[in-house]
Amino acid sequence: MFGRRAYPTPIIRPLWAFAISGAVIYATVWKLQDSMLALPEFANNPKNPHRKAVTEHH
Repeated sequence: MFGRRAYPTPIIRPLWAFAISGAVIYATVWKLQDSMLALPEFANNPKNPHRKAVTEHH
């Protein structure tokens, strides 16, 4: 019952292209997001999580 099946179904082999394309799309979106957050228009936006806090001393 729990041994090898007579007709094993390949799951990983046909899906390798989807895994590779998902990784490429993830990396591309990550780089695009980082470059957009570094633009001067968005660099000082309070919603930017990577904004450097500017402290003013009076």
